[in-house]
Amino acid sequence: MRDQQTNHSKRTCLWDALCSGGECGGQIIAGSEATVFQRDLIEGSTLYNRAHELCGQNVLLATASQLTTASALIELDGLARRIVVCPPDLPLDELPYVIDTAEVDAIVSDREIHHFGSVRKLLFSPCSQRIVPRASERYAACQSEWILLTSGTTGLPKLVVHTLETLAGAIGRGDRPSKSVVWSTFYDVRRYGGLQVLLRAVLTRTSLVLCNAQEPISAFLARCAAHGVTHMSGTPSHWRRALMSPSVRLVAPEYVRLSGEIADQSILNNLRTAFPQARIVHAFASTEAGVAFEVADGAAGIPVATLQNTPDVEMKLQDGSLRVRSARNACCYLGIESPPVKDGDGFVDTGDVLELRGGRYHFVGRRDGVINVGGIKVHPEEIESVINRHPAVRMSLVRTKKSSITGSLVIADVVLQGAHQGTGSNTGALRDDILLLCRKSLSAHKVPAAINFIPELSIAESGKLLRRNA
Repeated sequence: MRDQQTNHSKRTCLWDALCSGGECGGQIIAGSEATVFQRDLIEGSTLYNRAHELCGQNVLLATASQLTTASALIELDGLARRIVVCPPDLPLDELPYVIDTAEVDAIVSDREIHHFGSVRKLLFSPCSQRIVPRASERYAACQSEWILLTSGTTGLPKLVVHTLETLAGAIGRGDRPSKSVVWSTFYDVRRYGGLQVLLRAVLTRTSLVLCNAQEPISAFLARCAAHGVTHMSGTPSHWRRALMSPSVRLVAPEYVRLSGEIADQSILNNLRTAFPQARIVHAFASTEAGVAFEVADGAAGIPVATLQNTPDVEMKLQDGSLRVRSARNACCYLGIESPPVKDGDGFVDTGDVLELRGGRYHFVGRRDGVINVGGIKVHPEEIESVINRHPAVRMSLVRTKKSSITGSLVIADVVLQGAHQGTGSNTGALRDDILLLCRKSLSAHKVPAAINFIPELSIAESGKLLRRNA
């Protein structure tokens, strides 16, 4: 059933793009609990044939399953006026703010969603992983706005407005589908990083294997291996955790991508050792700035030429932080009192601080993530980068502890490589060795006052290290 002739020169919506890419073969979207064929999404409905009720409406998509999210997005794009993609960890007490700010008319969900304090009257529309045959023709109603949520400085989330064009700007129209390519990602598709991979899979007609936050990483890696995954993406913290699992030996990706955190030389080297056949790329992207660039030379930092000569993207440093201007930038924030996404010249301030060292720009940390040590500002990521260089260290997190003398002390929590865990009496010597490395590489006020060896570090739903200061 092909209801419309598709304009091949423009991505009108995901469903049109799926229809226009030629005949669907066996390409799938696989979750931990079920799998759907992309061809079934063309001629079927995950909304129980009730999509017509949502035509032109502002829809909040809040599902327990990533697979249901992916299927519903394909069906809703081009029908709903606005799609608010609800992340899995959104606190329920923030839901009324999101509903009212986005002027939500309907909630699409695979679970029961209660109405927590919103003054708006809402339609509830169920969705499911099960695809049923579509009972009527599908007509696109509009170009949908895609609303992604990101953390705000006031505690309430920011609602970032995108379109399919801004979200898919880094996916070239000349990219050819390949039956041999199978994507997977540690990211959740309800966040910018995971959504990028979902869009690439749909727009280039390739298969996709989804993760599950409740699934052991060993089981996820085994599923990736069973599906023959060739391309994988995640944060450096995702990859460090994966490399700690013996099941990482099951996968043999041809392409490995890192983004979301600083990719230091330690994680790049470890990935090269684990996957000698892979092309390893670290990239910069954010919900507001979009995809800016990628680096594929195996070295930490960014060549100067990358900032100066990346096609279709303009970048500059201002007050130390990276500014980005491109057609991939978000359109705006929702909300009457929301600040502008872009400055007067159209640049997005990413808030990421860069320094030029040895002919390459290096990320130092977040402008709003510094810790204060005796009145001196310190970027924890800079210290972590040094600690992670030690051959016995798998990953680290630098935090502060209150001090009556300096105000704050630098503390490092360190996860050791498997061979060095449980070293008993040798931990004192290992701690001294790591501190010696820090003293050789860092100013005195940046050297940790204490190093704690711990079995694991907490990773937030976003895939980044969960930072809490004592």
